[in-house]
Amino acid sequence: MTAGVAGNMAVNGIAQLGQGQRPAFRDLLLTPGNMRRVADQLAQMRGAAMKVGQLMSMDTGDVLPPELAEIMARLRDDAHFMPPAQLKKVLNAAWPAGWLSQFAKFDVRPIAAASIGQVHRAQLKDGRDLAIKVQYPGVAQSIDSDVANVGALIRMTGLLPKGFELGPYLEEGRKQLHEETDYRREAAQLIRFREVLADWPGVRLPEVAEDWSTDSVLAMTYLKGAPFEEAAGLSQGMRNTLAARLIDLTLAEMFRFGFMQTDPNFANYMYDAADDVIVLLDFGAARDLDADVVDAYRRLLRAGLDDDAEGMQAGLVALGVIGSETAEHHRAKILQMMGTVFAVMRQGGAYDFADPGLSRQMQVDGMALAEDGFVPPPLPIDVLLIQRKLGGVFLMAARLGAKLNVREMLERYV
Repeated sequence: MTAGVAGNMAVNGIAQLGQGQRPAFRDLLLTPGNMRRVADQLAQMRGAAMKVGQLMSMDTGDVLPPELAEIMARLRDDAHFMPPAQLKKVLNAAWPAGWLSQFAKFDVRPIAAASIGQVHRAQLKDGRDLAIKVQYPGVAQSIDSDVANVGALIRMTGLLPKGFELGPYLEEGRKQLHEETDYRREAAQLIRFREVLADWPGVRLPEVAEDWSTDSVLAMTYLKGAPFEEAAGLSQGMRNTLAARLIDLTLAEMFRFGFMQTDPNFANYMYDAADDVIVLLDFGAARDLDADVVDAYRRLLRAGLDDDAEGMQAGLVALGVIGSETAEHHRAKILQMMGTVFAVMRQGGAYDFADPGLSRQMQVDGMALAEDGFVPPPLPIDVLLIQRKLGGVFLMAARLGAKLNVREMLERYV
């Protein structure tokens, strides 16, 4: 990939020089042809390269340059799946000899293909209808090099602010991805979530088929449902109800259970209209939350709802968002941004998630901070993952066009 990209840059650079232009390195790198080449290669690599792309593609498209945003969107949706011969080899290594004789049906074409594994639907002769997640061979061994390669790609784009240390974030991502390749761990997290949410209304989770699950294969009951985005066509009242369920569940994970599924990828949610339930999928990123981080969030939210500037600042310090090295004018700007958000919440009434005004204002202010030289201090991984979950749930509520009294929902927990 590097050779191909470098070759394209050389050809384009010589062409521009021949026309009397002085080519810029970044312009030569971020051409559509190079971006397609990078996206194709990363999609074939799967693993951590694709996972980091999926995380970055949560961006709304207003921060990343369009070429890079296109790559990340491709990586969110575009996985190369294992051919049947390779799939059979992986399953032969994971399951006892003669396993196929116990299945009435096994669809070799995956119903979903993602960054670490692909999912197949199958029916056992005992009547169980299963969704079987099979890990790509070698993906666990490739994580370290893949994360390093994607880190190099991000640095090459020149998007990072001067002084920003990407290393600690890549290291945390590397550790989390290694956890996500342990399917026995994910099975245990799913079982735990089923216990916690046993009486939770309006949601449904698959059940682990432990007799067919291994370190690299996770077998679960198959659950029907439509892609969550399709719920955007429902009535306003139904869309409000679904968004309220998601937000209420997220707040309960934070403040009641201290245990959160931290990956808000849209593909991890489905909607079963016949039974009016949200189907929850994929628990590889589920984790216990640091009690001190949760308490700092509770105090920050309480202070914001009370219009307590001093309390908000204390909460931001406790979370590590601002530190002793943060310049006073940057500290004031961050507090102003927080105040803008809480002012909307304090108004009460229904907040329209489809209204882009608030999120656009936050992006403008955030970019102004970066351009003014603000470099965020290294944040605890729990803060990053909670922010990722909150941001993802916000995007889902926006996609649904929900209108909800957010203050009322927060008051129940803080």
